[in-house]
Amino acid sequence: MTSLVADGLVALRGGRNVVDGVSLEVEGGQVVGLVGPSGSGKSTTLLLLAGLEPPDAGVVRLDGEDLADLGPAGRQALRRDRVALVFQGYGLLSLLTARENVELPFRVARRDPGAAAAAATRWLGLLGLADRADQRTDQLSGGERQRVALARALAVEPAVLLVDEPTAELDEENRDRAVGLLRDAADRGAAVVVATHDPEVVDLCDRVVRLVDGRPARVALEGEHPAEVQDGRAPPDPEGSGAQGERASPDPEGAEAGAQGARGRASPDPEGSGAPDSGG
Repeated sequence: MTSLVADGLVALRGGRNVVDGVSLEVEGGQVVGLVGPSGSGKSTTLLLLAGLEPPDAGVVRLDGEDLADLGPAGRQALRRDRVALVFQGYGLLSLLTARENVELPFRVARRDPGAAAAAATRWLGLLGLADRADQRTDQLSGGERQRVALARALAVEPAVLLVDEPTAELDEENRDRAVGLLRDAADRGAAVVVATHDPEVVDLCDRVVRLVDGRPARVALEGEHPAEVQDGRAPPDPEGSGAQGERASPDPEGAEAGAQGARGRASPDPEGSGAPDSGG
């Protein structure tokens, strides 16, 4: 079973720790959510988990192997073969059609062209884009491009799926499609980590880590509903028991609103598996 473990991650940017002591573990079949306000370190944490940026301290292990020990070529191969990425900038090639973008990771990995075409047809259809498959992505709306990027990541059926704000530009119908497919990916055995401010996405998570100023504020405990512990604070115990596992309601106002910073629109990694070799 796939196991992705981060232990004590620190990332120093501009003289401050944008990620400061983050630890998490996600196994195949699970969805772990990252929530928190803008600038709390969610996107940078995803970069570290993908091996796209080295941590200044701490370690990321995939199936027990330290990503730092793989070297650049090994990490590129990992993203080509086992890890799929969807960041807020999408990382699509604008002169290619939606179909060609989904097929691209298959071509890079030299997989069967017939399998690539079948996967593109299937996943674009599941995301409601069958009638847009042959449109260039620079002719698509933001929400359509977001769904193409998600289709590309899902099509390769990765062992690890890292997704940054997957529903930010989607209407209710398409959000429900995307959320369902993320849960389905985990149910098929993928280890999924998703950064989000969307309560619907939080609801599908098995555990939630809330980040505040780069630090983990609270991890949902076994048996607690993930959406009830986003803000890391518990309300008073109406029974006066003072129990540790008290629950807090979601804090939709404290969530990240959208792509910030320079990482959002970077070009794709030609060695990567399902999305750009850059941040979101």
